[in-house]
Amino acid sequence: MEKKIDIHLHLSERPIPDGLGMKISSGAEMLPHLDELGIGFGIIMSSGEKQAMFGSNASCRRIAEQYPDRYAWMCGLDETEPETVYDRLKQYREEGAVGVGELAVNHRLDHPFLEAVFQAAEALGLPVLFHMSPEEGFQYGVVDEPGLPLLERALNKYPNLIFIGHSQPFWHEISGGAGESREERYEWGKGPVTPGGRLGQLFEKYPNLYGDLSANSGGCAMMRDEAFGLAFLETWKDRLMFGTDMVNVDMEFPLGGWLDQKVEEGALSFTACQTIVRGNAKRIFGLGRKLAVNAEEKTDEKTEEKMVKGE
Repeated sequence: MEKKIDIHLHLSERPIPDGLGMKISSGAEMLPHLDELGIGFGIIMSSGEKQAMFGSNASCRRIAEQYPDRYAWMCGLDETEPETVYDRLKQYREEGAVGVGELAVNHRLDHPFLEAVFQAAEALGLPVLFHMSPEEGFQYGVVDEPGLPLLERALNKYPNLIFIGHSQPFWHEISGGAGESREERYEWGKGPVTPGGRLGQLFEKYPNLYGDLSANSGGCAMMRDEAFGLAFLETWKDRLMFGTDMVNVDMEFPLGGWLDQKVEEGALSFTACQTIVRGNAKRIFGLGRKLAVNAEEKTDEKTEEKMVKGE
């Protein structure tokens, strides 16, 4: 089985012992941990344009440039000057950004600034990975109401823009009869899934909707009800992407191992698993050529090594 692509990492150029209340690992530190988890390539999320404690566009770009065979990066946008959003995104695309993410501006999805981001990203062919919050003023993330009516509006308004959903309020809608309180929408999913969930309806209707399976929000959505989760993975294998949301080398989320186990048991098809953990990311983020070139380079290195040894 080919190694996984992790579409959701947060890293720093240098280790931060206690950044924002948790340790932040560097790109170099994370590599052995990724190898242990069977992850061959990762996409680093940005925290925005300004210099921050970690995760600015410039920082993410430098890590990816230092390890081009292991990392790519997405860009973030600060909530300023909506009229310059297109030009800024175009510049970041030219610098190598493969998408916009993690978009976490705490406004409703129909806010003018977010509309400007969506319009520009669609025109530039950049996928948008968003973190969702249940309401404005609570934590961080773009905001939608129960049942995701604003997301549906955006999916319909920007049909050529790839939206990649992430976090608890997004995955909460996998179950029918999902609770509508802020507390319920912010919990990790648990227990049996009731058929008729809003997410399945949106996946069915909008081909530009994708799901980020990272963190406990995505992982619990798949593992909380095994029979339902496995069926969901098979049905929507072309729209789901593996990720972890790791910030340091002490973190490990169970979904990757669970997927491997289900393939070994014959409960999940090899094709579905490979599409989810690798194929979709290659296609959506345009990584195919980069990974192919890297694979050729590694093959050449092995051939050269054998020649030196006289094999």
